[in-house]
Amino acid sequence: MRVLVITKIFPNAAEPTAAAFNRQQIAELSRLCEVEVLATIPWFPGAGSFGRRSSAGRLTSVPKRERIEGIDVAHPRTLFVPRMAHGSWAALYAASLVPAIVRRRGRFDVVLGTWAYPDGVASIALARLLGVPAVVKLHGSDMNVIAKMPGPRRQLSLALPRAARVVAVSRALADEARSLGVSEDRIAIVMNGVDADLFHPRDRKEARRALGLPLDARIITYVGNLKESKGVLDLLAAFGRVEDHDIRLAIVGGGEARAEVERAAAPFGDRVVLAGPQPLAEIPKWIGACDVLTLPSWNEGTPNVVLEALASGRRVVATRVGGIPDLVTSPELGELVAARDVASLAAALVRAARAPYDPKDVAHRGARGSWSESARELANVLREAKDGRME
Repeated sequence: MRVLVITKIFPNAAEPTAAAFNRQQIAELSRLCEVEVLATIPWFPGAGSFGRRSSAGRLTSVPKRERIEGIDVAHPRTLFVPRMAHGSWAALYAASLVPAIVRRRGRFDVVLGTWAYPDGVASIALARLLGVPAVVKLHGSDMNVIAKMPGPRRQLSLALPRAARVVAVSRALADEARSLGVSEDRIAIVMNGVDADLFHPRDRKEARRALGLPLDARIITYVGNLKESKGVLDLLAAFGRVEDHDIRLAIVGGGEARAEVERAAAPFGDRVVLAGPQPLAEIPKWIGACDVLTLPSWNEGTPNVVLEALASGRRVVATRVGGIPDLVTSPELGELVAARDVASLAAALVRAARAPYDPKDVAHRGARGSWSESARELANVLREAKDGRME
């Protein structure tokens, strides 16, 4: 089976740590079938002059082709008009890819668009040019945020029901697909996986020594994008209510809210560590060093960092959104609070930081499948789409 992946969420030379979950699953998929990735780069005339002020400016240095984990990855540029209505994005995206698609006629059996909009909508149209079925994978913010906008929602309600299959990473996202008119027999739930070689229970003090963190403090860790909707500013507001100075906070990641995070963290001095973005290989140390991992997002799909924390034997304090309740299913695994409820978050963090627990028990109770298992399930869905079969 020959699969063409179309996505804007994939690593590249300029952002090697981006979308690690997509890279891991597609890498495993490439061991089961032939895969080529069109990892698109947003572009507009003069993008390079904007430098770090726009994503298109930051990505002008990305080469046209790369080899990533043994996969052929092309980086076609797609026209993106900053501050223009989202409603035009899918059409511009699809039109930009037509030359690349035409050159690939006869080479693929199925198209996989990973991210609902604009990738998924465009993939459905482009698959018709190739004469093959399209499968669209839903991740989280593509449905929880972008699909709530009037323009994208109209297009998704027209396009998604025409996909051969729609893959959701959680039950909540499957429900969102149904609300857009996708029939039940076209929806498959395929959970993301965890790399057990990286994420497993580690000695907490050993991890702290490696990172230069205090050995005897209670440490809460956040790993993720620094953006408002991830709740990182809520987290800092909640940490301001934590009176116990023995409790520390480590924030791992980079993003658009970096400056706001730095300002909010400054009054805490060395009680807050801003580690910046880290390569995937370093993340297990940061998780292993903590007493509790937190993810106070406003919306989510099935966040991999929660899967990775549980596999590492660390309890989780997170918000009750998206697929998180499917992961944190008992008090032994952690505690869930309402999104944007700073007071409840603060109280839950203190309780979790102080609560004794057995990391091996957490890892056992929170165990989920591997990336290879996840890729096998995805491959089965792609094969069903290719063969025109429905469950």
